[in-house]
Amino acid sequence: MSQDLKAHLQDEMKNAMRARAKDRLLVIRGVLAAIKQREIDEQIELDDTQVLVVLDKLVKQRRDSAQQFRAAQRSDLSDKEEMEMKILQEFLPTALTESEITQMIEDAINVSGAQSMKDMGKVMGLIKSKAQGRADMSQISGLIKQKLS
Repeated sequence: MSQDLKAHLQDEMKNAMRARAKDRLLVIRGVLAAIKQREIDEQIELDDTQVLVVLDKLVKQRRDSAQQFRAAQRSDLSDKEEMEMKILQEFLPTALTESEITQMIEDAINVSGAQSMKDMGKVMGLIKSKAQGRADMSQISGLIKQKLS
C-alpha cells in the first residue's frame, strides 16, 4: 500500500460517508478514534506498524465479544461484532497461512538459538513485527510453546 494506513482509513471514512454506509462509517470512525487516543496518550504519531497493532487489538476484541455473545445465545449481537470484525480485517494485510507461520517460528528459533521455554521472549520478539496484524499472536505463542517444550 503506497499511502499510509491512517490516510487510507480517512479516505475510506469519506467514502463511507458519501455512500451513506452507516455501519462501515461507525467502525472506521471507531478505529480512527482509537488511533487518535493512543497518539494523545503516548504523545506520538503512530506509524503503519503501530496502527496495525491498534487494528489487531480491535479485531481481537470483536472476536472475543462475538464468542461471548454466541455462548449467551445472542446471535444478533454476535452477528454485529462479526460484521465489524470483517470491516476491520479489510485494513489488515493478508493473513499468514499455517505453513508460513510454522516456517517463521522455525526460522526465529534457529536465528535466536532458542533451546527452551526461557528463550520464548527472544523468539516472540523476532516474530512479532513480521506477524503483527497478519496472524493471531496468541496462536503463535501457543505454537512456539509446543516447539520449545
